[in-house]
Amino acid sequence: MKVLITGGAGFVGSNLAVKLKSAHPDFRIFSFDNLKRRGSELALERLQLAKVEFIHGDIRNPEDLEQLEKIDTILECSAEPSVQAGYGGGSKYLVNTNLTGTVNCLELARKSRASMIFLSTSRVYPIAAMRSLPLERVGDRLDIPRTKSGTGWSAAGIDADFPMKGNRSLYGATKLCSEILIQEYAAMYDMPAVINRCGVITGPWQMGKVDQGFVTLWAARHLFGGSLQYIGFGGNGLQVRDILHIDDLFELVDMQLGRIQDYRGEVFNVGGGREISVSLLELSQICSKLAGNSIAIDAQPETHPADIPYYVTDNRAITSNTGWKPVRPVQDILTDIFGWLSENESNLRPLFC
Repeated sequence: MKVLITGGAGFVGSNLAVKLKSAHPDFRIFSFDNLKRRGSELALERLQLAKVEFIHGDIRNPEDLEQLEKIDTILECSAEPSVQAGYGGGSKYLVNTNLTGTVNCLELARKSRASMIFLSTSRVYPIAAMRSLPLERVGDRLDIPRTKSGTGWSAAGIDADFPMKGNRSLYGATKLCSEILIQEYAAMYDMPAVINRCGVITGPWQMGKVDQGFVTLWAARHLFGGSLQYIGFGGNGLQVRDILHIDDLFELVDMQLGRIQDYRGEVFNVGGGREISVSLLELSQICSKLAGNSIAIDAQPETHPADIPYYVTDNRAITSNTGWKPVRPVQDILTDIFGWLSENESNLRPLFC
């Protein structure tokens, strides 16, 4: 099997490439990336050692994709990943990467009669609706009471039936538009395809920033030093996300790859779920223990227009469909990240500090 992984030198793409090649040595794995994101160049040696074939290219340019040999599956991991993209600036790069890039990948899949696994995002859900959830403070976090539920939401989290009316940021809109196009291609061209709406994915080799990859950023600043802030919703750090170890995601993708002919544009929410979720305040406490020190964290009460106070994935649909569920808890995820940061401090400290 020949698998093309777009965004293949990024955190998700490179990890999936290495793990797929290790699990299936007979596969040819192509890692396709424009190396725009700072730190992505550090993945190249790792890809080479794993015998993954790197191709420098840009999904915005159809010519870069057309030069490729015939492939069997596209694992679409490329994206401008920040929900803040476009605020205070133009949308051209965001739209060209996240939407036009998907069209180019779909055309490659159509011509090659290839299948597609598309990694979408939980940020396709409308901001106002997510902010209107009946949250209450429970200890050091916000939570949905177990006695309350509505269409697409409950104490188990958010599922794919959540109402879609309302704005969701340009980032979320480009990913949702991509989902719709994939479903149309799947129907029109009988193309095997599956869409995974992922929550926060994290783990070793993530070059985290404030607006994307905050878990590794939090760990690195506790270990190497530097400033952090609780931003928005009063600045108290109670906002919650579920987090998914990249190894858990790989196990799902590998499972879907093995039965990709069963899918024709189905959509699943995929994340850590309620049991593998954490508030920023709780994250600080865990990082402090693992680093052996604490740092002062400032408060910025003002909320960014795109931010939401709570997101936890309801995994019941994907578990029912595949039997998959995440198994790596928050403590293990952070332990893995701290181990990676410590082992590679000389290369990573300049990127995080």
